[in-house]
Amino acid sequence: MTDPNATAPEAPLESPLTDASASADPVDDRQRELDEAKDKYLRLAAEFENFRRRAVKERQEAGWRAQGDLVRGILDALDDLNRFANVDPATVDAKTVVEGVGLVEKKLFKSLAGHGFEVVDPTNHPFDPALHEAVSTTPAAGPEEDGMVAMCFQAGYVINGHVLRPARVVVKQWTGA
Repeated sequence: MTDPNATAPEAPLESPLTDASASADPVDDRQRELDEAKDKYLRLAAEFENFRRRAVKERQEAGWRAQGDLVRGILDALDDLNRFANVDPATVDAKTVVEGVGLVEKKLFKSLAGHGFEVVDPTNHPFDPALHEAVSTTPAAGPEEDGMVAMCFQAGYVINGHVLRPARVVVKQWTGA
């Protein structure tokens, strides 16, 4: 048994320093969490800015590569045109020059077609405002011709589904007369 005259061991006294450090711990923890979140935010912001710059640079480089591929495709046609520009008119007849230019034109359009380029000549097709620009109208012979393209003043061009220039056309219009 225990001695009744014996005093019970005293509980350790809490010092003011212990109380202060106990109450400061949550504040320090919160400050540390706030600093970590701020650091994480700043790192993410910097990472995003680097990503944005890299994406812009990659887009520009992809555009330059595409332009380079396109120009490489038409270099042969440009060389042929250069040869025609330097022929002596006294030694070559007009028929030969015209035939040669026609061949260069075919070569150029074939090369461009390989890059998704298309010529839009909608004569005798229905008018499409997404691909055509009506510059004039002409009377249609019957109601079945209403809205059909009668004539193309200037061909249009499309590359990979995007209109570079609409075809300028004359559209037939049925007036009922």
